[in-house]
Amino acid sequence: MTRLGIIKFIIELTLSSVLMAVLPLPGALKIKLIILWLIMQFWSGRYKHKALLFTDEMYLLIMSFCGFFIISLLLINTNSGILWDEVGWIAFFTCADLIASLYINRWAHIWFWNEVKHNALIIGAGPTATQLYNVCKTNRFSLMDVKGFINCNDDPFFLHNYQDITLQELPIWKVKDIEQIIKDKEIDAVLIAIPEMGRTDMNRLYGRIANLVDNIQFLPRVDGQINFASKINDFDGLLMISTSTGKIGPIERGLKRAMDIIGSIPGMLVLIPLTAYVAISNRRNGDTDPIFFVQERIGKDGKLFKMYKYRSMIPNAEQVLKELMETDEDIRKEYKENKKLRNDPRITKAGKFLREKSLDEFPQFINVFKGDMSLVGPRPYLPGEREDMGEIYEDIIGTKPGITGMWQTHGRSDVTFEERLDLDSFYFRNYSLWLDITLLLRTFKTVFSRKKNLIGYEAQ
Repeated sequence: MTRLGIIKFIIELTLSSVLMAVLPLPGALKIKLIILWLIMQFWSGRYKHKALLFTDEMYLLIMSFCGFFIISLLLINTNSGILWDEVGWIAFFTCADLIASLYINRWAHIWFWNEVKHNALIIGAGPTATQLYNVCKTNRFSLMDVKGFINCNDDPFFLHNYQDITLQELPIWKVKDIEQIIKDKEIDAVLIAIPEMGRTDMNRLYGRIANLVDNIQFLPRVDGQINFASKINDFDGLLMISTSTGKIGPIERGLKRAMDIIGSIPGMLVLIPLTAYVAISNRRNGDTDPIFFVQERIGKDGKLFKMYKYRSMIPNAEQVLKELMETDEDIRKEYKENKKLRNDPRITKAGKFLREKSLDEFPQFINVFKGDMSLVGPRPYLPGEREDMGEIYEDIIGTKPGITGMWQTHGRSDVTFEERLDLDSFYFRNYSLWLDITLLLRTFKTVFSRKKNLIGYEAQ
């Protein structure tokens, strides 16, 4: 177990024992259940800290507690007259302890950050290193506290130069001093962020630091995003990446549809007061046109459907866009490339507020309830974008479009059209029910952190 694993284990074991002690269950059964709880937690590997994301930790928690509940049913004395009472109390314990464990795992990384963090050193000083540093800085769950960077350019130790220097907010040291830096800064994790580094240089570098730190990780070279499900295998000494397409099976399709129905009902209930607010707000700003906007979009298997949303643009937005593209070359080029305008003059005052608060998409819960859309999926593309989608079109129409999805949670506000296609294709080829849950959690996190334009699209 890691240091953080020991801390979480002690806290969770204490809490679980207290909770179990107050339940009206036979003493012998309580002891068996606590032993089972211990077995399931260690079996899942939760205290080894292999999960680098909170969602990965959630997956381990849910799997361990589901296994605990199922196996615990075998420990119940079926001849007792309180069979269903015992099942109910075990179910209560499972749910309550799961929620408490989620809370502990969410905050333990913050509470005990200084005691359990890794002092990390990034080898590299280019764009990849910058991106890795930004992830470490914002993802506290990984426990990486980056102390600085190693510049590998213009150093006789390496056979080649690898990356251009970029401005960093942390120190940049020379590779010749790496041993002394590891000692002085008490480095216990080295992250190699030079994907193009050759095998010879990698072996020489590894030989210098292997005995100084226990945790060495590197980013492999990947030309573009891996747009398929992948698994790393040891093929008799050769590193082989196997691929497969995570197509949605009948069971997952049914569970996904059930999740859509359950999730769309509260969304539609919110529509009632929200619609009243939007109507009043529009009238106060002199806008008397219909508050809803209906537009055809490409659905599953290429079937067109009518998508609903609050109107956030002026009524003749399409005609205005056409005129703008004819008269302004910069606007024409921007829209042709990204299928949206960063500073769109067609957006109304009320529409700007709706988009900033991610409220303009709420009517799409109606589409989700009807079955035209899903809570999670590719963005709903316009029929006119069919030609620009190329071969990725077949991936896009392989599943229902969603209110949120990969590009909304993993992309940026200035993401290009091609990058959106890649992210949506990734979703189709890597689909799992857990991926949907992960994307929904990221959506909620982004909404509550007040980030703008999470689920907003470029159209009306």
